[in-house]
Amino acid sequence: MKSYNLNHLKELESEAIYIVREVAAQFENPVLLFSGGKDSIVCAHIAKKAFHPAKIPFSLMHVDTGHNFPETIEFRDKYVKKLGANLIIASVQDSIDQGKAVEEKGFNASRNGLQTVTLLEGLDEHKFGAAMGGARRDEEKARAKERFFSHRDEFGQWDPKNQRAELWNIFNGMKNFGENFRVFPISNWTEMDVWQYILAEGIELPSLYFSHQRDCFIRDGVVMSECDFIPQREEEKTSEMTVRFRTIGDMTCTGAVESDADTIEKIIEEVAATRTTERGTRSDDKRSEAAMEDRKKQGYF
Repeated sequence: MKSYNLNHLKELESEAIYIVREVAAQFENPVLLFSGGKDSIVCAHIAKKAFHPAKIPFSLMHVDTGHNFPETIEFRDKYVKKLGANLIIASVQDSIDQGKAVEEKGFNASRNGLQTVTLLEGLDEHKFGAAMGGARRDEEKARAKERFFSHRDEFGQWDPKNQRAELWNIFNGMKNFGENFRVFPISNWTEMDVWQYILAEGIELPSLYFSHQRDCFIRDGVVMSECDFIPQREEEKTSEMTVRFRTIGDMTCTGAVESDADTIEKIIEEVAATRTTERGTRSDDKRSEAAMEDRKKQGYF
């Protein structure tokens, strides 16, 4: 890897470490949202470096839809154990069972949107004043509007027109009772930055990110993994395909890409050549032009 790329990555890492330490200093009870995806893994890795040789001084929380890839859950548990961190699991299934969220029906049903209810319940139950996550500005236009410290009102909602200025990396974490913050340590990173950092740091990832054989079908131009959670139409025929995943969220809304990239070096080459954003394979973002922004205003991460 070229030296100037390494210098660039060190600057991004230094910024992210500074933000994580600011969160630990300013908030009494922060949490790191951890899905087992590459961005949350990078955030956990940065948190580990920020406080080494001490343990990470806050918990990790996963909002589990119950429809996650089995490979992701297996990796999540193994990684958190290796990290020596405390993991809190907030279950969407529990929210459904308690009547706080309503399961969608039909061929395009997904639990992804229901995560908002479970996330807000988890933050309130554990009295977390700040929740850190791996969202990045380059992912989606609504996320491009976020500050590093993103204020949420007492209902957990986001007002993009009421964000605080962040001049010279001075962050204002003052909040009223019941309010909280979402914090994005790697907000300035790109997908390419993330992959180059993973390569430079030798970070372990779930196998889903690498090319493998999988039973899939095509829905509205998106390669979907066959599973028990997605009812298939008669014309949606399953076939074995060579694919990998650029994001690994809920199985019902996360598409794959046909790829032979089975190493991080090959993935970096692929990302450099693609003209599609990584969330271009997410069906939940295609429900409306402002799908992500609408969910964020309701409390979604």
